[in-house]
Amino acid sequence: MTGYKAYKGNQVDGAGPLGLVLLTYDALNRALGRAQLAIESGDFNQEGEHTGRALEAIIELSSSLNVEEGGDVAIGLARLYVYMINTLTENMCSGSARGVDEVMTLAQTLRDGWQELADQHEKKSAQSVARQPVSANSFQPAMAYGL
Repeated sequence: MTGYKAYKGNQVDGAGPLGLVLLTYDALNRALGRAQLAIESGDFNQEGEHTGRALEAIIELSSSLNVEEGGDVAIGLARLYVYMINTLTENMCSGSARGVDEVMTLAQTLRDGWQELADQHEKKSAQSVARQPVSANSFQPAMAYGL
């Protein structure tokens, strides 16, 4: 295993649920960017490969939705993911980056929203930990990290 793959593996292993969503959006945006470059260079094989990876990321995001807990937000995201999948598949190998551009804009907007949520969650966790009295007898390292 290369150092980079080990690093990425550790990144996934150490990520909480919000972190995994962000990593999936990062993979989606990376695949879309590469598909866009392939379209610009006229390389349909690479376009298909990277669009396929983008579709896998969208499917992963969609399959991780919990409609019971997420309610209308989860339903809205599910519909948006279907739209993104349809947009990519309809425009694949058309020679136009329009579909990729549209999905990339949507994906970046969604990722920004998830990042904001993760930042708020991290801030709340840090405040919660800071308010807890700590004595030499009750200190647990895991609690200091919100675990």
